[in-house]
Amino acid sequence: MTEFLNNLFFIFQRISWLSVLDILLVTLIFFGLLYSLRDTQAMALLRGMILLVVFVILLTSLVELPAFSWLSRNALPALLLAIPVIFAPEIRRTLERLGRAGTILPATVKSESRAIEQTVHAVVAAAARLSARQHGALIILQRLDNLDEYIQTGVQMHAQITPELLLQIFYPNTPLHDGAVIIVGGKVAAASCVMPLSASGILNRTPDRQMGLRHRAALGTSEASDAISVVVSEESGAISITHAGRMLRRLDPERLENILIAFFRPTNSYNKSWLERLLPGLFPGKEK
Repeated sequence: MTEFLNNLFFIFQRISWLSVLDILLVTLIFFGLLYSLRDTQAMALLRGMILLVVFVILLTSLVELPAFSWLSRNALPALLLAIPVIFAPEIRRTLERLGRAGTILPATVKSESRAIEQTVHAVVAAAARLSARQHGALIILQRLDNLDEYIQTGVQMHAQITPELLLQIFYPNTPLHDGAVIIVGGKVAAASCVMPLSASGILNRTPDRQMGLRHRAALGTSEASDAISVVVSEESGAISITHAGRMLRRLDPERLENILIAFFRPTNSYNKSWLERLLPGLFPGKEK
């Protein structure tokens, strides 16, 4: 015990402020990596890889297996090269967040407050009426990330947004009711758009297993971009909103309006620190 304490004291004597900074930087990198992989299928893959590596290390150290040890040593470099391929979507999402953190002026600053309020009011009014009628809907509101690749998959409209227009688009059995409506700059850019489905297992672990493709597409859109998705359930009429890979469910129209105004208020981006903009998921309370 005395020898252990002496060794520990010797280690602390050699620690400088540069060593502490070095450890903190490495810790921050691993924390950011693990946090970006939370609630995704990649986390299960990462756990499997860690368990496999630990098992191989224990097996080769406890038992004398020359052939197996040779195979594991030569397979390790190939495994390291495969990591960027396995975690490509998560790496891409993290780099996109870094790129968005460097943006100084958000697109909403260029819009007038009145236009923002009209857009939010139209979306909220339409969502409330669609919810009362239990008509399913998926409304995507573009923010900083460009959604042109998804707009091209739908029917181009470029129409002024009104509650009546959204109600007509999502009326059951009409040509445009399937897919998503994408709103850009206060106008309906396109309808019946095909959006990416969620790659995470969040919806599979929720008690409400009846959530279908609209909710998966809304969550997938929030994972692939910084857009806001408003979903109306066709089964229950519940209103949900997604952002940054997270979903808030069973919202009433008043709360939905408050959340949308908080997202699109021009001064909202100026009140955020650089860390909030770099890792928005760390500050969910600020996003509501």
